[in-house]
Amino acid sequence: MMSDVVEVLICAADAVADGGKGVRFPVSAGGEATTGFVVRHGGKAYGYLNRCAHVPIELDWAEGEFFESSGLYLMCSTHGAIYVPESGLCAGGPCKGGRLRPIPVSERDGQLYWQPDEYVQPLPALL
Repeated sequence: MMSDVVEVLICAADAVADGGKGVRFPVSAGGEATTGFVVRHGGKAYGYLNRCAHVPIELDWAEGEFFESSGLYLMCSTHGAIYVPESGLCAGGPCKGGRLRPIPVSERDGQLYWQPDEYVQPLPALL
């Protein structure tokens, strides 16, 4: 039986190394074109909207650079807010108590996919 869950391909699963570079992907959030990202931590892939809980700006300081130097936390490049990769909860910095908006990610057949929801959608195809 076919599932009615829409899944959008992000990249090959092995493109996202544990505690290493993440991969950005285009999304529409609340009707606004922006990006999501996927990182791997503890062997599992996690997806989030690429928007700091403190100020709505992208987190990565260079494309795909989301982890701070220890590889244990995701860090916003602008104000140094740090987030727990498994939950997106802010662990320190100006966003205390905030959290990243999760984007459900699945891994199957060597590929990573994300699932749209009511807020985060695929960007409309350019005509």
